[in-house]
Amino acid sequence: MSRFKAVVFDWAGTMVDFGSFAPMGVFVKAFESFGIPVTIDQARGPMGSAKWDHIRAMMDMPEIAAAWEAKYGAAPTDADVDKVYEVFVPMNEEVAADYADLVPGALETVMYLRGKGIKVGSTTGYTRSIMERVLPVAAKQGYVPDNLVCSDDLPEGRPGPLGMYKCFVDLVAYPPQAVIKVDDTAPGIAEGAAAGCITVGLALSGNFVGKTPEELAKCSEAELAEFRRGAAEVLKAAGADYMIDTVADLPALIDKLEKA
Repeated sequence: MSRFKAVVFDWAGTMVDFGSFAPMGVFVKAFESFGIPVTIDQARGPMGSAKWDHIRAMMDMPEIAAAWEAKYGAAPTDADVDKVYEVFVPMNEEVAADYADLVPGALETVMYLRGKGIKVGSTTGYTRSIMERVLPVAAKQGYVPDNLVCSDDLPEGRPGPLGMYKCFVDLVAYPPQAVIKVDDTAPGIAEGAAAGCITVGLALSGNFVGKTPEELAKCSEAELAEFRRGAAEVLKAAGADYMIDTVADLPALIDKLEKA
């Protein structure tokens, strides 16, 4: 019997969409539709947050706020965030499924957890409407988690703990120390930490590196070490207890924790 009752995974950059590419171009296009240029780096900054909060965070960036005020004569308001969000969500719905390939080793990790009687939960910064496009693509590849909590399912999203609390109920998994949260973003790690869970950050598959497996394979050991250092700095500051490269490395970590 494992000491752990459940593992709750993020989606993009964690279990699917290695490098977390799906939302990036959509953020750029959504802002462009309002005549506001933004960069991929600016779009990556708040990744992991609920998408409305993500857009709000982008609008609060000095360069974007200044560009908005120059074009529209006033600083961006929550009503302006609503307008961009209404454009963003349908765009993201259209492309999310195209980036829903499983991260290498993800399915094997799920099989390992199932074999140990550990439940498999999931939370995401995506809306329910976006995930309705992703779920069937993941299922065709063999990944069907035991639950799903989306950014618009609850009154408050990441980095608060409500999504994890919902997982405790859905999965009948408690206390928090018996649940592991795995994520590639600071808000997603903070979500797990706020709920009192063990948190595992992903260094190479997610938003901070933003590269495909093929691109990573061409990187030197020094480059990979720098990627790991940068991701660890941000994710540990958000509350990550442990760092691994990708979800493929989770079984080895769990084996180590269970022997401790």
